[in-house]
Order: sequence, then C-alpha cells, then structure tokens
Amino acid sequence: MARKPATKSEFVLFDVFYDDGSRRSNRRVPKELLDGLDGDDPARTLLEAQDREIAERSGRPMPVIKSVKRSD
Repeated sequence: MARKPATKSEFVLFDVFYDDGSRRSNRRVPKELLDGLDGDDPARTLLEAQDREIAERSGRPMPVIKSVKRSD
C-alpha cells in the first residue's frame, strides 16, 4: 500500500558553510528544537555538537562552522 504524505515534517534541513570553503547540505535538525525565541541558534549548537562527535570518531578535525542557513 502507498503511504500517506506526511502532513508535518519532523526535521528542518540546513546548509552548513565552513571556514575552509566547504559546504554540507541538508543537515537535519529536529523541528521542536527550533520552536523557541532563539531562532536558528539552537540548530548551530546542535550541528557543532554533531561535528565534534564526527571528528572524535573519525580522528580528523572538523573545520569551524562559518554560517548556517535553512535549505530551500
């Protein structure tokens, strides 16, 4: 059977731009994290934490996040 289309998305997608000029697209952030008055600042905090975890597991340092923008 075909699935019904989702009425509400559980995630918001972000493009992350790094100091070294690289970009990672469509990084997922839970929607409920962005419901407060802080705007997209909690998304940046979450994405930085994810990058730290990735760096620890891979053994390679991650570049510093320059900016975060919602994906179109």
